[in-house]
Amino acid sequence: MKKTHWAEMGEYSLVWGMRALLGIYRLGGRPIVQLVLYPVVAYYWLVNRQGRAASRDYLRRIADFRIALSSQAGTLNSFRHFMAFAEAILDKLAAWAGMISLAEVEYHGRETLLECIRQGQGTLLLGSHLGNLEVCRVIASLEQNIHVNVLVHTRHAEKFNELLSRYNSASRMNLIQVTEITAETSMRLADKIDRGEIVIMTADRTPVSNLLHVAAADFLGGKALFPEGPFILASLLKCPVFTVFCLKRQGKYVVHFDRFSDGLKLPRKERRQTLQKTVQRYADILQTYCLKEPLQWFNFYPFWRSE
Repeated sequence: MKKTHWAEMGEYSLVWGMRALLGIYRLGGRPIVQLVLYPVVAYYWLVNRQGRAASRDYLRRIADFRIALSSQAGTLNSFRHFMAFAEAILDKLAAWAGMISLAEVEYHGRETLLECIRQGQGTLLLGSHLGNLEVCRVIASLEQNIHVNVLVHTRHAEKFNELLSRYNSASRMNLIQVTEITAETSMRLADKIDRGEIVIMTADRTPVSNLLHVAAADFLGGKALFPEGPFILASLLKCPVFTVFCLKRQGKYVVHFDRFSDGLKLPRKERRQTLQKTVQRYADILQTYCLKEPLQWFNFYPFWRSE
């Protein structure tokens, strides 16, 4: 079977759909949206053969990697995996509608990040498709002058920004659409870092348009491809780098900030080796958090290289 790139598979969160769901959420609350969303996700699980297979492969790897998580494997847990995705969509709606309060969020490592910001240092946060990165809206409420820029691959970034502003005019979160990291992208983001802003990007999906800039890393017992772009960008921006993971645990959003680098350097003579080690270090961190909440990693496409 031909391996489909994740960008060719389409996203559930289309602008028109999110606008409709946001309206329902604000009028009727979470239970009403669940009535609409859960049957849709159940249908999607039944008809999305490749996504279902990818989910089962991931959960099998989790079970094989750590014996204590052996119960995660199986068809039923694949369905639960998709349902966890539905819950994440509802959390996304709540975040976008400004309906998540600081009292619902628990932080680990926040003070180190805030210290950088208070010193006027722009910061790069490396996220992933584990948990719910949309809760970064709450990050923007930590201090009055924090501006958060999120790099996304969707072509609808401008419409999403308009949607965000419509439902929360005070939002200081800006979505920036990119398909690959170019010199223009680097300069644009460097200006934001120089202004002391936060830039967030995911580092667990291969580039949309250039599969040459990838590195194979050990991840949950197999070789998987990770993008090099986020780490090359980090070296160009010359700023502190953190990883960020937002997991849902016992009804609360638990956000973990871990310092990844004070300023990533890729020496010319050892560039390839250093880049490989850096990608592997990120993969190791992602693996650690995946093992904490296995059902919250939402990559429903073939992730590992053919073995």
